[in-house]
Amino acid sequence: MHENQLELTLPIVARLVSTQFPQWSALPLQPVISTGTVNQLFRLGEKWLLRFPLEAGDVENSLRELQAEFRSAEFLLGKVPLKTPEPVAIAEPGPGFPLPWSIYRWIPGQVVHQNEVTDQLDLAVRLAGFVTALRSLDTAGRSFSGSGRGGSLTSQDEYVAEALARNRGLIDIDRLGALWQRLRKAPRPDGSDRWTHGDLMPGNLLLQDERLSAVIDVATLSPADPALDLMPAWNLLDPASREVYRSELGCSDAEWQRGKAWALAQAVGCLYYYRVSNPAMSQTAERTLLALLDDE
Repeated sequence: MHENQLELTLPIVARLVSTQFPQWSALPLQPVISTGTVNQLFRLGEKWLLRFPLEAGDVENSLRELQAEFRSAEFLLGKVPLKTPEPVAIAEPGPGFPLPWSIYRWIPGQVVHQNEVTDQLDLAVRLAGFVTALRSLDTAGRSFSGSGRGGSLTSQDEYVAEALARNRGLIDIDRLGALWQRLRKAPRPDGSDRWTHGDLMPGNLLLQDERLSAVIDVATLSPADPALDLMPAWNLLDPASREVYRSELGCSDAEWQRGKAWALAQAVGCLYYYRVSNPAMSQTAERTLLALLDDE
C-alpha cells in the first residue's frame, strides 16, 4: 500500500507479545482484516486490539504520535453517545518490528463499509448525535494548528490540483476542479473551531445489531473547522439521509459548502493512490466524488 510499508507476520507479533506481555502469551492471536491505511491490526484474545504502524519512521516521532492518540482517546471516553477507543498500553519496538505499537480494548461490531446499512436515516441521526456531542466539548480556546485538513481550505489548493491531475481518465476532473474553485471560497467565521473527529470514514464506524454503535480511530481528533465532520454526508449517506444529517446538525449554507470542500479534498487524493493497493478506499473516494457532483 505504501512504498515504505513495514512487513509484519503473525509469528513476529506473537513474539513481541510474549516478550513484553507474557501474561497474554497463551491468548489466541489473529489478524484483523481492515482497509485502514495507517495501522495493521491484530486481535489478541477476546479483549485486546493490537495496532502496528504500517509505515517506517522515526522511533521518537512514532512514540509521540501514539502518546498523542492515547491522550485523545482518554479525553473522549464517556463523553459521546457511541463507544470510542479505550487505550491500554504502548509497547516497545522489538525483534522484527522497529517502532512502538499500541494496545486498545477490543470494541465489538462490524465495520460499516463491509455491511449494508438497512436504515440510513437512523445511521444519520446517531452519527449526528456523536458529532453534536463532540462539538459541545470545551476547546479551552484551542483552534486548528496542523497542516492537514481542518484549517484553511485554501491551504489544500496545491494538493487538490496535483491529485486532480493524477486522476485524469478516472473521473471528470474538469467538473471537480470547477467545483473546488467554488467551494474553497466558502466563508468561515473566526473562532468557529470545534472538536472534530476528522476522519469519519465508513471504515471507522462500527455497527452492532445493524445500528451505529462505535466510532474508532481518534488519531485526528482535534479542534478544527466543524465542517470537517460533514464528510459522511457524501462518503456514506444517501441523499435522503444526507439531508437528515444536515438538519440534525443545523448546518448553515456556508458550513455545508465547506463540508463538501473537505470531502472533496479527502477523496481526490485517495481515488488514484489506493486504486490498486486498497480498492475499498479508492471506491469510497469515487463514491464520494460522484455524490458531490450529483449534489450540485
